[in-house]
Amino acid sequence: QVQLEESGGGMVQAGGSLRLSCAASGHTVTSYGMGWYRELPGKEREFVAATTWRGGQAYYADSLKGRFTISKDNAKNTVYLQMSSLKPEDTAVYYCAAVPTAIAIMDITRITAWGQGTQVTVSS
Repeated sequence: QVQLEESGGGMVQAGGSLRLSCAASGHTVTSYGMGWYRELPGKEREFVAATTWRGGQAYYADSLKGRFTISKDNAKNTVYLQMSSLKPEDTAVYYCAAVPTAIAIMDITRITAWGQGTQVTVSS
């Protein structure tokens, strides 16, 4: 069982940047997919970005390409989400996610581990 712990959320003005971190512990394996989802106020949780421990391919929600970048540090078992040019509509709780089969990381119904979430608030 993998445990996930996010950090790095906070409040930022529109146009600013934030970097979220997700530290994984427990039973982590190289086949895992790791990703980020977010929950906007009053909305369902949605996919943001994902990567894989083994290959490091990156996948993004179409609407966020170019502003958000996912990366990882295998030595630290940590995944990052660099968010730039933030907009008020990016305000949400951001969750780290993991799944043993990397290809499933973009299917929310197959996520097997979630972090506790970190609040990101973008002011106008």
